[in-house]
Amino acid sequence: MTEAAVTTLNPEGSSPFVLLCEHASNHIPEPYKGLGLGTADLARHIAWDIGAAALARQLSARLDAPLFLSGYSRLLIDCNRPLGSPTSIPVLSEATEIPGNRDLPAAEVAARQDRYFRPFHAAVAACLDARRGRPTIVIGVHSFTPVYLGIARPWQAGLLYADAVALGRGMIEALAGPGLTIGDNEPYRIEPEHDYTVPVHGDARGLPAALIEVRQDLLADETGIEAWAVRLVRAFRAVQAGH
Repeated sequence: MTEAAVTTLNPEGSSPFVLLCEHASNHIPEPYKGLGLGTADLARHIAWDIGAAALARQLSARLDAPLFLSGYSRLLIDCNRPLGSPTSIPVLSEATEIPGNRDLPAAEVAARQDRYFRPFHAAVAACLDARRGRPTIVIGVHSFTPVYLGIARPWQAGLLYADAVALGRGMIEALAGPGLTIGDNEPYRIEPEHDYTVPVHGDARGLPAALIEVRQDLLADETGIEAWAVRLVRAFRAVQAGH
């Protein structure tokens, strides 16, 4: 079965928020033979953001927001990395080698860019072009591991942003609550050489943009996903009022 490089939901949604889920799927077509990895590795965070697609779908429905979901694993090519960057088609993810990405011929790199990366971002760009003149806030929906390379992470969620300081800090303030530690540009930072969504679809267009990261163990079941959807919608609406 051939999957679409991008699934678009609610493209005419009335919300100012435009949602992306760049790591929605761990799908790798059969001819790639899992890039040399077993099923256990392909179920891990290295292949996708666990729980992020389900969370993004709930946010889209609750906010009446357009949503773009990637159809393939980030191990084939990462839809939130600039083309040509070392992590665009990774040969190492966390501490796991990706055999099927080693020594790729230029034609294979170009084919992955054309099949999996460009259609996703063309769909997003077309949506943003069509919204010119309308209030628009770009949000990438992600999840992160509780432990990274043996180091426990203290955050339940984090906001990653660059130019959109008011958006990022406003979201952090709106999400704050008892027992919650919300990361400010944690557990990652936005860097133009390593990120695509925020620098290209947001900052370069002059649109407020950020990535929301939620810890994966909090999205392990429908109850957790719904709880975080409700929490995030409340925060989004508070931030929307300020924009």
